[in-house]
Amino acid sequence: MSSSQPKPASRLPRSLQIAVALGGFGWTWWRRHRRAPESLPARLRETLEGLGTTFVKLGQGLSLRRDLLPAPYLSELEALHAHVPPFESALAVAAIESAFGQPVSQLFAEFELVPFAAASVAQVHRAQLPDGRTVAVKVRRPGIVAQVHADLRLLRRFVRVSQWLVPGLRRYQPLELVDELGQSLHQEIDMVQEARNMRRLAHTLDPLPYLSLPHVVEPWVGPAVIVQEFSHGAPIATRNRTPRGRELAGRLLDAYVHQLMGSGVFHADPHPGNLFELPDGRLCFHDFGSIGFLDPAARVAFAQLIEGLVANEPQDVLDAVVAMGFISGPVDRQAYVRAISEILSSLATLPLNEWSMADAIWRVARIGAGANFRLPRHLLVLMRTLFLAENTLRGLDPDLDLMQALGARAQRMVQTLQQQAGGRPMHEQLLKSAEQLPVVAMQMLRQLQLDEGRPALSLHHRGLEPLETTLARTGNRLALALVTLGLYLAGSVMMLHGAGPRLWGHLPVLSGLAFAAALVLSWRLVRAISRSGHL
Repeated sequence: MSSSQPKPASRLPRSLQIAVALGGFGWTWWRRHRRAPESLPARLRETLEGLGTTFVKLGQGLSLRRDLLPAPYLSELEALHAHVPPFESALAVAAIESAFGQPVSQLFAEFELVPFAAASVAQVHRAQLPDGRTVAVKVRRPGIVAQVHADLRLLRRFVRVSQWLVPGLRRYQPLELVDELGQSLHQEIDMVQEARNMRRLAHTLDPLPYLSLPHVVEPWVGPAVIVQEFSHGAPIATRNRTPRGRELAGRLLDAYVHQLMGSGVFHADPHPGNLFELPDGRLCFHDFGSIGFLDPAARVAFAQLIEGLVANEPQDVLDAVVAMGFISGPVDRQAYVRAISEILSSLATLPLNEWSMADAIWRVARIGAGANFRLPRHLLVLMRTLFLAENTLRGLDPDLDLMQALGARAQRMVQTLQQQAGGRPMHEQLLKSAEQLPVVAMQMLRQLQLDEGRPALSLHHRGLEPLETTLARTGNRLALALVTLGLYLAGSVMMLHGAGPRLWGHLPVLSGLAFAAALVLSWRLVRAISRSGHL
């Protein structure tokens, strides 16, 4: 018996499907953004859901970009974790048999055709191995790889055109966002990569008696199918606002302290649909398409950041966010410390159950309108995980005092991590560094010999960035003006010669195209000059 039938595919080319859907949202936004703006966030979510996996993942990524979207949009996009209809079970069977080269009847003693779970990337079937073990068979959606590749190409083209039409979009780095989305998606749709993630997280979670995760059933892993242990349990959301929920919130918090501070490998998608309570009371993680990593130095900095936030030490907070890489380039330290103090003071006025560690980190990193703000992929994954974990914790225990819960652990975490990073007492580290001085001196002398006695000096100028930007902008405008002039001349020459087909019997088509392109470039040039305020 097959599962519910999928929706019939549109006959429009994919590019037109996307254009129609996004154009429809644009038209709705134009009509409603003043009269009924409250309806637009849900409309955006529905549009992305209708476009499929790539755009669902794009929406999930945008839900973390608090620098791009208002709160109502973020709230709606966070709901994109909802289930989607399953695909036909016959396609799932074909994928399994193609992956392992055997009929399903030989691979499993029993196989349930109706999936018990379906998501945007894959669906899961319950089965029983010949040895009696119950397993979960996760099957990737057919055609999803080709669709993701095509969608990402179209997204890049759309972003490039949008940046050309609206140059102000460049400061939000939309192409980098698409690239991050592509990297994340390619990992999530590869079941072999998910199996690697499961094995790696097993080393982190298995030693903890209160945590669990399903293990890969070797060797049944392929790019489109993975077989794993079946975990019987209740969704963690069923424990929300109960005494048991408060206990599970404590375990979840301990689990992430251990993952982020202990091993540096962490489950990056802790929304309630991926967390279960097993019959023996253990907390069980599911869905390992996305995991995150923090190197030892980043773990030390992150622990110091938490300690600084809890202890209300703005200078320590600034040092930590710089060490982690949220802020780069020269900064006005006094201004940053003053702004961090204001943020910490405003947080102190909130009720304890509304205090958000993730939001505090985000606000600190975005000081100064984000001029020095950086969000490389590993930090984007970290922030996504923190926001999702906090939302799940609040659901389990709305009265959780996150500051107090982390404050009891912060100092101990820093000490432990510093010992792990240093490995020796301070005086031994100084002696070790002193032993390296002769080697450093020898290398400097050798370099002087190679350079005929002339020391190699590097000069770094500061404060010239505005001048460099102005010169680059001036050069671009001159080039644009020359191209525009050339198009006007070309159009005039073709008008005189009258070569090629004509519009309305008079205007040569090629001449009209040249004039149209020249007018567009002229408009861009005038617009850029008027914005700068200088001729």
